[in-house]
Amino acid sequence: MNDHNIGDGADIMTQAATADPPTATTVGVDATRRVLAWSGTKGWRSTRPSLTPRVAWLSARDDAGFSMVELMVVLLVIGILLAIAVPTFLGTTNAADDRSAQSNLSTALTDARTQFEAASQTYFIGGVQDAAGFVNVLTAAQLSLTFLVGSAGTTVYQGGSAGPTVNQGSSGSLSVVSVSVSSDGNGLVLGAYSLPGNCFYVVDNAGTLSPAAQGFPPYTGTTPITTTATPVPPGTHSIALPTATGTNYVEVKGDQTKSDCNAYSPEAAGPSTTVQYLRAGFPN
Repeated sequence: MNDHNIGDGADIMTQAATADPPTATTVGVDATRRVLAWSGTKGWRSTRPSLTPRVAWLSARDDAGFSMVELMVVLLVIGILLAIAVPTFLGTTNAADDRSAQSNLSTALTDARTQFEAASQTYFIGGVQDAAGFVNVLTAAQLSLTFLVGSAGTTVYQGGSAGPTVNQGSSGSLSVVSVSVSSDGNGLVLGAYSLPGNCFYVVDNAGTLSPAAQGFPPYTGTTPITTTATPVPPGTHSIALPTATGTNYVEVKGDQTKSDCNAYSPEAAGPSTTVQYLRAGFPN
């Protein structure tokens, strides 16, 4: 009996292997397509598990993009942020340049006063008015700064014979200091230029200036001396420097001509240029 049963079972398995498999009736699958038996974790089944076409799905996603309206909105937001941030950044940068120029002048003044005391309380060098000699003294004390002798507007070429000309001895940069000494040795003028268009002066009158010194460069000028920012009168170029004893601070604001920032021949030009004088420190 056992042999008969074993034989019958073998025959049944053989027939199942050689018989046509059942057709799939799953929704979305061709009902006439015949598939092989599938062995899974849950036993034998007539149809394969359905698989998600991942590659096709990724390809469809890759082709997606932003619409024109979305791009325009993003550009508009970026433009608004730039309109807010750029002026703030430029204002901060300009203020930092102004502070650097003022700091350089204060440092130069400290060294100049040291020389003033060493020379028996005079800004003369060797008993005579010698701005070039004073520049050498300041240069030896501050190698990080450049000191130039202010001039009465002498021009020199920069960048070749076809290049622009500037007043020799003008500042033109916050790290370049223009230097001038009064004709009686009691006064010293230092100037430094800061972008965009601000020139600062320190006028240290250690003693009473003689009448001759008050009427001789760098102390001649036409702009009234006031403690408020005053527009430069039309047609005016030379500005006045304070002659009062003590340390005086001057700011020429809004002058884009770098050569105007000269300790010997201070000038101011431009429709929006203002001049301000203070005794307690630099104007804000």
